[in-house]
This record gives sequence, C-alpha cells and structure tokens, in this order.
Amino acid sequence: MAIIVLDRIVALAGSLRRTLTGPASRVTRIAVLASLAVLVATAVPVVLVLRTPERLAPMALDPPPDPLVPTPPEPGTPGAEARPAGSSRPAPGHPTGTGVPTSAASPSASTASPSTAAPVPLRAAFAVEESALLGYGAAVTITNPGPERVPAWTLVVTLPRGSLRVTEVTGARATQDGATWTFVPDGSGPVPGGGSVRVTFRVAGAPISSTPTACTIDGVACTGLPG
Repeated sequence: MAIIVLDRIVALAGSLRRTLTGPASRVTRIAVLASLAVLVATAVPVVLVLRTPERLAPMALDPPPDPLVPTPPEPGTPGAEARPAGSSRPAPGHPTGTGVPTSAASPSASTASPSTAAPVPLRAAFAVEESALLGYGAAVTITNPGPERVPAWTLVVTLPRGSLRVTEVTGARATQDGATWTFVPDGSGPVPGGGSVRVTFRVAGAPISSTPTACTIDGVACTGLPG
C-alpha cells in the first residue's frame, strides 16, 4: 500500500513539474505549489503509518470484572451493599449470620405467678360477761391476726342441752341444730386485717349448768371456755 501511494505521489509531482515549467501564469503556479505542499504534508504521515503499523496505539478496552472484587452499588440505591461480581444472594432458609437461637436468647415468655399466701386462721375467745340466777350473758371475740380482711366466718357454740335457748344475739345471725348453735356474719361482721369483731348473746339457763361444752371458729377451738 505504501508503494502504491508513493507511485501516485511521484506521478502527480511529475505532472506538476511540467505544469510549472510550461507556459502558465504566476497565480496558477502559486496555487499548484500550495496544493503540492498540502499533498506532501498529508502523504508523509500516511506513508509512515502504513509502513510502521505497530506504532498505532491499541484501543483501550475495559478489563472484565474480577469476581473477587466487590461491585459498588449503583448511586441512588438505598440500603444496597457491595458484593462480589457474579455472586448470588443466599437461598432462603439458609441464614448466613451466627446469631443466638431465639429460644436461648430471649427469656421465657411465661413467668411464674407469685404464690398466694395461705390466709391466717381466725382466733376466738369465749367469755361470760354477766351472770344471773336463771341465765347469763356471753361474748365471743373473733380476732384476725392476718393482714387481709375476712368477710366470712363460722362460729359454732355447743351447749350442754338442746333445751337451752340463745337470745339477744348481736354481731351475727344464729341458727340452732339441737344443742349446737351456729353464728355467721349478719352483714356487719367482716373481720378487718389485724382487727376483731364481737358476737354477744344470752343463754337462758343457770350458769353453773349451761355454759358451752365446745366452741370453734372456722374449726379452730376457742379459748376461755370454763372447766
């Protein structure tokens, strides 16, 4: 290719030389010389390039992405993280972290409820407050040693005979079953925590032979019974 170009230049140069040496005007000669200069200036680099193609600068190509180098996220993508090129997201169900299992990390969902303390038993004390020839007045003081209010209780008083009558009851309601008299709160007899209530009644009978043989409060024996 370089030889062909040089032949064309030489042939053109000969034609121009004949034109310059022949009869021509000055303007024509100047134009021809200018064209010849431009042709030479253009032909020389072309010939040099064609003769030494190895001097051409090779086109720069981007290297393929390295699979081990993390690929930065595209701008404007919130929360994106760089990851190696060609990598894929882990399959669902195969966590990559090493977190502690939920059952071991979190405390037990259910907590043991505090145990309810057993109520403190009530106490009762029997006393004869007023004696007469044919009867006597008695009082039973019911005490609550615990901190909680006790709204319900049962006081049982057993007399020597079923013919003895109980009258003038205050602080409770009384029912009879033979010689056994049962007293329960009448609506105003709840026992406050740390407090007490009084149940009073009269027994129609000589005190020497009609005092109670047994007394209990919720199954616990009363104190203060004679004999």
